[in-house]
Amino acid sequence: MNKKNELINFIESVLTSERLDTINRVIENRTTYLTVAIENVYQPHNASAVLRSCECFGIQNVHIIENSNEYNVNPEISLGSSKWLNLIKHSSAKNNTLSTINKLKAEGYRIVATTPHANDVTLDKYDLHKGKTALLFGTEQEGLSDLALANADEFLKIPMFGFTESLNISVSAAIILNRLTTKLHNSGIDYKLNNEERFNVKLDWLKRTLNKPEIIISEFCKKNDLDPQPFIQDLL
Repeated sequence: MNKKNELINFIESVLTSERLDTINRVIENRTTYLTVAIENVYQPHNASAVLRSCECFGIQNVHIIENSNEYNVNPEISLGSSKWLNLIKHSSAKNNTLSTINKLKAEGYRIVATTPHANDVTLDKYDLHKGKTALLFGTEQEGLSDLALANADEFLKIPMFGFTESLNISVSAAIILNRLTTKLHNSGIDYKLNNEERFNVKLDWLKRTLNKPEIIISEFCKKNDLDPQPFIQDLL
């Protein structure tokens, strides 16, 4: 058994059975088959609400594309949901939108722009069997950039029947994720985390569920004559 497995067992031994049962239950429905990318959002409370929806509906990876706007989590809105997610920030490229899209395509994702478009598909007709899906959400006023739209594989819209033409990003994300994750769970698609993803996510969650993880991890490392820093550097 490698040391990460031993650490998982060690942390599990100090958790209550209720907490451990909750972690094991939640991880069963976690997925990277769907992922979300938020482009250049400048209203942090809306973006934080998107994170909350992602966590509620089992989306594990969320990509934050920072071009002119830097995003920081609003804890009052996200209600701690962000600590259960993998937040991947894209801020170092010449054009972070294009580099993020290229990275997602290289990982096998279809790039789906959530915006009305001449060639769009309505939410109820979107086919999840086409493959892994990356949902792109844009800013509240301007929507997705022209570059994002030009590099999208497909366009998705929520059917609406009123005078107002659009919803804000947090409401749109909640509606789309609710509908698509429900369809995904009933699709027969193998959407769950693979063994490596499950292992890494569970270890991260176990560390983050502790009030003072560095103390528990240091105790484990002392018993096993290990350097604790590699195990706790992502938490401090």
